[in-house]
Amino acid sequence: QVQLVESGGGSVQAGGSLRLSCAASRATRCMAWFRQAPGKEREGIARIASDGRIIYRDSVRGRFTISQDSAKTTLYLQMDSLKPEDTGMYYCAADQEYCIESYCYCASNSHEYRNWGQGTQVTVSS
Repeated sequence: QVQLVESGGGSVQAGGSLRLSCAASRATRCMAWFRQAPGKEREGIARIASDGRIIYRDSVRGRFTISQDSAKTTLYLQMDSLKPEDTGMYYCAADQEYCIESYCYCASNSHEYRNWGQGTQVTVSS
């Protein structure tokens, strides 16, 4: 079990920036950011593996940057050029890698993550 605590959400105007943080009780192989808008399913935003591999959702690539501290217990999401459609509750998730023979990867589906933070609200106004 990993305890995760997010912070950094808030309200900004379109074009603004926010930086989210997620403090983990211990390091894991995979950490990810998800978001959920009202009435919509939770969707993956970005994920990072312990070896540094990063994957972004197409709609945020070039605007959002995911990173970790050197201990890999704090996850960040720098969000620039925010749009109203970025509004939602942002969640940090963590889990181990999935491996198929010698290939290991971080899951993209929210159902495959067992550890979640409480979420932090991001609201972008036009």
